Parts: sequence; C-alpha cells; structure tokens
Amino acid sequence: MKIALVQTDIAWCDERENIARVAAAICSAPSADVYVLPEMWSTGFVIEAQTVARTEAESEPLAWMCRTAAERDCALAGSLVIRESDRYYNRHYFVAPEGIVARYDKRHLFRPGGETKRFTAGSDRVVASWRGVRFLLQTCYDMRFPCFSRNRLTESGEPEYDVAIYVASWPTARMKAWHTLAAARAIENQCFVVAVNRTGRDAYCDYSGGSVCVDAMGEVLAAATESPSVVTVEVDMATLGELRKRFPTLRDGDEVLLHTK
Repeated sequence: MKIALVQTDIAWCDERENIARVAAAICSAPSADVYVLPEMWSTGFVIEAQTVARTEAESEPLAWMCRTAAERDCALAGSLVIRESDRYYNRHYFVAPEGIVARYDKRHLFRPGGETKRFTAGSDRVVASWRGVRFLLQTCYDMRFPCFSRNRLTESGEPEYDVAIYVASWPTARMKAWHTLAAARAIENQCFVVAVNRTGRDAYCDYSGGSVCVDAMGEVLAAATESPSVVTVEVDMATLGELRKRFPTLRDGDEVLLHTK
C-alpha cells in the first residue's frame, strides 16, 4: 500500500487557502492509496475553537475530503475542529471513497497549550480497516502516551492494527522527541508509524515538518525535510507479517488497563 505524507504550511484560519494547498499537494503525488494530512490541517492549531468550529454537516474541509476520496479512489486522514452542540473536538477522520470510515476524538489534549480548556477529550481508541490494512488513528500529543496506543492481540491472535497514523502540529523546539517517540511507537507495537507534521509558523510556534514513516524495526523508510512537501512510501504488509511471526514480541506484552475520566 502506498501512503503519502502530505506536509503543508498551514494558512492561519483560512480554510479555502488550505484546501487549495492540500489539493495541489495531492495532485503532485497522484498514485498513493492513502494521503495523510497534518493536525487541524484546514485552520492551524487553533485553541479558540468557537471561532473556526463547524458541525460535520457544515464542514467544507470534511466535504472536500469526502469528494476527493471518491474522485481519486483513495483515502485521506487528518484532523479538523468539529462542534457538537456546545462541545468542541479535535477530530481525526479517516475518509475513503465510500465515505467516512472512522472518527477519532483526540484523547490526550495538549494541556500546556490550553487545549484542555476549550476542547472535549475523546475516550475510545479507533482503528480504521480499509483494503486489508488496519490503521490506528492518533493525534499529536497522543504520541507521548504509549499505553493508549499499545498494540494488543485479538481473540484470533492477530494484532489490532498494522499502521499507526499520527497527525500533528509539533513545534520545532521538541523535534528530538518527535523522532524518538515515532521510532519507539513503531518498535514496541510492531507496526508502521506514519507521523505527519506541519511546517511553517503561526502566532505561537515555529514548525519544522520532519514527517516520517518508520517500520517495526525502527528503520526510517521515508522522511520529509522542513519544507512543504509530499513524500510517498510503500508499506509492505507481507514483510510486517513475517517479522511478527519470526519475532512475536506482542505475545509477551503486559496487560494494560486504561482508566478514563
């Protein structure tokens, strides 16, 4: 399966401009099966949720994702600011030609940046299954919390997921952690990690891109620089399956209990 890491410089709160930028980026890499966009790709990381939030029915970026997936026979993943009644969510969508396959509300809201004051945290892990591949949906700060992403075996003995997708607005000041944690999540969960970050600058932070795909051995299969770009990588499910059989570390993992409030 070919996955495109779409690393963009996000125009602050300008949905039309950001849709145009992402559309152009996708056109530059037309052969991918899945296109992964950054966190809050249509607005930038906006804490003042009420200024940009829309319901699903009102969201033009979400409608554009659905149209594009149908027209190109591909899937798109990325997060948007969504309103439900008086609550706001940083919602990560996995959209395929048949429509919205999965929704994941960011569990670990970024407390140091004020996200906990305006947004409602999700509680459920979400795995999107599409074309024989299982994708765990995660968002930015989630990368720091390994218990939540722990790959467990199902009753049939198969891992719950094959690819962990992290969409992010991860600042330049913490890029060492970004690369270290992406590799750690891939190794400990015997999966591919696709981590897509934005680039550029907003009123609060500088962003250095560094989007990356890491395999289950911690090897970097593809990486972007600091500039807006699209990097396409082939993830080989057969190779992953062979590793899991040859070195079945997931069978020896500890039981993890998730406590939510």
